[in-house]
Amino acid sequence: MRAIGVIEYGGPEALREVELEQEPLGPDEVRIAVTHAAVNPTDTLVRNGARAEGDRAPDVADVPGMDVAGRVVELGADVGERDGEWLSVGDPVMGIVVPSGQHGAYRTDLVLPFDSVAHVPDGASGASASTLPMNGLTAWLALDHLGLEPGQTLAVTGAAGAFGGYVVQLAKVRGLRVVADAAETDRDLVTGLGADVVVERGDGFADAVLREVPDGVDGLADGALLGEKALPAVRDGGAVATVRGYEGDGSRGLRVTPVWVRDAARRRDALEELRVLASDGRITLRVADVLPAARAAEAHRRLEAGGVRGRLVLDLS
Repeated sequence: MRAIGVIEYGGPEALREVELEQEPLGPDEVRIAVTHAAVNPTDTLVRNGARAEGDRAPDVADVPGMDVAGRVVELGADVGERDGEWLSVGDPVMGIVVPSGQHGAYRTDLVLPFDSVAHVPDGASGASASTLPMNGLTAWLALDHLGLEPGQTLAVTGAAGAFGGYVVQLAKVRGLRVVADAAETDRDLVTGLGADVVVERGDGFADAVLREVPDGVDGLADGALLGEKALPAVRDGGAVATVRGYEGDGSRGLRVTPVWVRDAARRRDALEELRVLASDGRITLRVADVLPAARAAEAHRRLEAGGVRGRLVLDLS
């Protein structure tokens, strides 16, 4: 089978097509013929070796990617009717991948746990469905960690991005008031996602939020990695959800929780909730562009250059 991976870690040019063996299928697993894989910032960390030891990838190649869409081609012996829903060969599905070695989204044949897979949202293409699992589950998990009640106020940094956009929309579904950041060129986008108040993005975010909410917001989802610069926006004793492992500075009784999406990678109930919300139009699947898999290096360059709104998607079909 065909995959896009790295043999030696490096820049986007390190990505290349490789031939790999099929993964074995376990009794509680699903084999997917992958048609689309979204390109995420975490993929670049696999490609450049930031999470590896040494200069060469193990086991022939490291394959990036955490989001897939495709069709079911084989079911494990124990996969049948689960949670009142039947999964059949030929069904269009989406799934979340926890990458490890050759096991990543950028491959045409992929085996995933049953609980990491759901049907694609109603009317969604493979490209658009592939943008939902990883970022959607990360946003869902962040809001669960924050534990805010309807009517409370949430601040969101990086609101125009994939994670931040899903946080805004899921927060509105949960009845929260949302104060979100945006560059001037993204204000209409973030307002359209449902933010109640939009403030200027950047290092002045906390001051801008406090002008709108003088006592501080109840919670913060920090998708822009502002870290300590964003903490003053949160009231004493408030909650903060971060990505990339930031744990706060221990001040003012803030409850700071790093969010790791692998903790929700087998939360099929959450993935199914996201599918329903996308089917109903309450969360928006955002595709920036679709590129052939052979142009994966270009996709990584564009992502790292910044300014991409929505997700770049690789077509592996």
